[in-house]
Amino acid sequence: MPTSELIVPHLPYLRRFARALAGSQTVGDIYVQAALEAIIAEPQLVTEAKDARIALYRTLLGVWRSVTINAITDPSGSPLETSARRNLEAITPRPRIAFLLRSLEGFGIEQIAQTLDCSVAEAQGLVDAAGREIAEQIRTDVLIIEDEPFIALDLQTLVEDLGHNVVDVARTHREAVAAIKNLEPGLILADIQLADGSSGLDAVNEILGSLEVPVVFITAYPERFLTGDRPEPAFLITKPFLIETVKAVISQALFFDRRSHRPRHAEMRA
Repeated sequence: MPTSELIVPHLPYLRRFARALAGSQTVGDIYVQAALEAIIAEPQLVTEAKDARIALYRTLLGVWRSVTINAITDPSGSPLETSARRNLEAITPRPRIAFLLRSLEGFGIEQIAQTLDCSVAEAQGLVDAAGREIAEQIRTDVLIIEDEPFIALDLQTLVEDLGHNVVDVARTHREAVAAIKNLEPGLILADIQLADGSSGLDAVNEILGSLEVPVVFITAYPERFLTGDRPEPAFLITKPFLIETVKAVISQALFFDRRSHRPRHAEMRA
């Protein structure tokens, strides 16, 4: 297959990745162009690779490491993009790359390892490190809506491992709605089917009527989101879940939400 046919389908996503990495579409495109020039000079970088997509990202990152371009601020960025860029710039470079490959490009841990030329364990460590650094920037209060005690405990443990503060664990619709009367969480983790037969989805819809907050749904019933009703399932994890997946999605949800805030108890100490 010609080199161009291997590359073209991935170019829009490569530009997106380069923009996030560089903090500017202008600078990102310079790196993309340099990567394409490298491939034109050595087409075997892609044509002889088992996975053209991974080879393309590897080439871009090779250029990123070897060429320094003065930063250019993109004035057209939205407040959300500006917030995300500021958060990105505060993350150590290698974990930042791993985080973007995982959360923005949807790479699996093995694909990240191949792209960064490291072991799977090291790739997972980089993603975890990014999660911890992100948590330090956007540490927040978390409301868990989950009726199964052991799952709720697992969620509370991993949330606290990321440095966040669990302010309440609600088992029913009524408990969930009552919880926000005395607190304003920066993140909600919600199941759909609750202990008394009530709906976590309905509870979240009611909460979002008075509070803007990112929501991660963790459910054994993902098909219930296919109705087109609010809230849109921007962050959806299917049970049974992997702890690493939940950590990554929590970090992603908070990272790209400019309204995330520090816990109240942390503000009181400051």
